[in-house]
Amino acid sequence: MAAPMTKLWKTWVATINPLLRICRQKGYSYRCYSFAKQSIARMLETSPIQDNVKVKGWVRAIRGHRDVIFLHVSDGSCVKPLQVVADPSLCGSDVTYGCCVLVEGCLIESSHPGQTVEVAAHRLQVLGSCDPVEFPFKARKKHSADYIRMYPHLRPRTNTFSSLLRIRSQATSAFHKYFQENGFCQVHTPILTSSDCEGAGEVFHVEPANSHLTQAVQEDSESNHFFKCPTYLNVSGQLHLEAIIGGLTRVYTFGPTFRAENSRGRHHLCEFYMIEAELAFTDSLEDIMQVMEEMVRTTTQTVMASAQEEVQYYLQNTGAEKHRETVEAMTTKQFKRITYTEAISILKSKKNFQFKVEVAAVDLLVPGVGELIGGSLREDSYDALHSRLEAAGEHDMYDWYLDLRKYGSAPHGGFGLGFERYLQYLLGTGNIRDVIPFPRSPGSCKL
Repeated sequence: MAAPMTKLWKTWVATINPLLRICRQKGYSYRCYSFAKQSIARMLETSPIQDNVKVKGWVRAIRGHRDVIFLHVSDGSCVKPLQVVADPSLCGSDVTYGCCVLVEGCLIESSHPGQTVEVAAHRLQVLGSCDPVEFPFKARKKHSADYIRMYPHLRPRTNTFSSLLRIRSQATSAFHKYFQENGFCQVHTPILTSSDCEGAGEVFHVEPANSHLTQAVQEDSESNHFFKCPTYLNVSGQLHLEAIIGGLTRVYTFGPTFRAENSRGRHHLCEFYMIEAELAFTDSLEDIMQVMEEMVRTTTQTVMASAQEEVQYYLQNTGAEKHRETVEAMTTKQFKRITYTEAISILKSKKNFQFKVEVAAVDLLVPGVGELIGGSLREDSYDALHSRLEAAGEHDMYDWYLDLRKYGSAPHGGFGLGFERYLQYLLGTGNIRDVIPFPRSPGSCKL
């Protein structure tokens, strides 16, 4: 068996080496790609002459001329579609806008403006048909954000929303990149928790779908809870991060958060993603604000550079081209800072408040969105926390939190950023439901 394999290897080497030598002599770059793994984004970047390429994607546009049909095919890997030039005999009646296709042909230089390459097809197969009459999104028609929002399961098929998803992915990577390059350790905080970190009671209660346990909960018999105590969907990872910084000085988490707010406002969701960070040995709010500002600025610079084409396309198609100037200014200028005393004075000069205004933390406010980040120094006094928990009748539930101050407590602080609100600001998007794949708000849980 070894001899035939050796012979086969020598034959392959004898065949491929001359080809590689020619590529080097002509100055071509070369890589070995598997057809199955070669995306449209990669095809648009490669040398134009390739035989026997395969394209798999969805038809975004069809144009017919005398003896040729032009298809724009997208596979979601980039904002630009790949043009396919096909003989009409290859295209049956099932080749329509929205259908899923497999195209085989040659990748060649294109003579059409706005594109460098195109595929000359010699085979076209419809993998999934699409009735253009019933399909909610129509070719060559610009649909409103309100209309697109009605079809959350289909809106990734639109160019604008697929662009948003790629920008969201780039922004996720950019945040992780910032934290990893600045000495933060990522921590996966729990989704199920007994803590109501926000203290507002706006939590989702969790129990198994079991009749006798559900009845026990209704009877308020805590001994029959699945976890032996009331359990909720996470509203914040702060308390758990505070436990972690007893051993690691810089930590962060990036994950889903749940709030049972009965609000349908354009900045509120019941399920969203939060980026939370906690820092040990912080001396003042200045330490927290410095990290907040650096994180937002650095992350935004990274996204604007790595997803420049996507951001430009999204802004143009949502009518927010001028918003780019606002974002770019934020990446080059220092954030303005005012004290809460100054802020309250400004607010009182413009509006009368029903309740007394008290604040003792730090917030980052941005145009069009409002609060983007909230942070504070944490109470590290055991006695102060003990008194407050005793007064609230929560001492037994949070005895572990007191232990953090009892054994080697360090001064610390942290903050939380709403990821969807960040995307709203980055892209000038008015409604938060347009920057998350499957928005959850009161009365909407079909998917």
